[in-house]
Amino acid sequence: MNAPQPYVLYALADGVATLTLNLPAKLNPIARELQVELRDTLERIRDDRAVRAVILTGAGKAFCVGADLSAMAPGGEGKSLGAQTAEWMQSLSNPLIETLRTLPVPVVAAVNGAAAGAGVGLALAADVTIAARSAYFYLPFLPKLGIVPDLGCTWAIPRRAGRARAMGMALLDERLGAEQAVQWGLIWACADDEQLLDEARAIAQRLARLPAHAVVEAREAFEAAERHTLAEQLHYESERQRELIDRPTFREGVNAFLQKRPPSFPGR
Repeated sequence: MNAPQPYVLYALADGVATLTLNLPAKLNPIARELQVELRDTLERIRDDRAVRAVILTGAGKAFCVGADLSAMAPGGEGKSLGAQTAEWMQSLSNPLIETLRTLPVPVVAAVNGAAAGAGVGLALAADVTIAARSAYFYLPFLPKLGIVPDLGCTWAIPRRAGRARAMGMALLDERLGAEQAVQWGLIWACADDEQLLDEARAIAQRLARLPAHAVVEAREAFEAAERHTLAEQLHYESERQRELIDRPTFREGVNAFLQKRPPSFPGR
């Protein structure tokens, strides 16, 4: 008997782990089984010190089109579909986004096609998001279904692109193309379709050469800035330098600068 096809493909090369959502016939909906497998894979990466960066992409023509509406039905536990969905989100979907956001290695999302609904939240949970020129971002939640954007969309989009654009995306039922997403600051860059994975690998390999703690420090610094006054953030920065300047990575960086060579930082 043939083994079942994995919901998430995994490959590791030169310290970069590539995770590919693998339900291409359905355009990679964020099915429960896919979420479980993706989260399990991310947790293994958390413990695998051979991994120094991650690429997340989709198989086939889409990155991720969000929930599989055709599969949504209340279970036999006497709960409404809304109650059941909220419980699934709180036990599985929300922790998946939190896992992506707290990995000890940088994450690159390579959006190879449509990112719709919850797929937008998944794409924007990465540290660096790039997209194929033919890709687009689409929030059908409110205009098509009367529900709010989820999987972190309401958190990530206004922080990346501003509230005015977040409101437009949520309400106007329009697809946002990759090039416009770059102009808005929603994503880092776009690439020709056939070059997307090569570009993602090049970015991931650059990130893999960073000091092991770099991505965590960057995330925490920018999140602190969201809640701090300028004076508080200046104090935060000086306190982080108090610790980080005394680490071996700083000494290696200074030595590399003085010796006119690239720095060589150890893995985590």
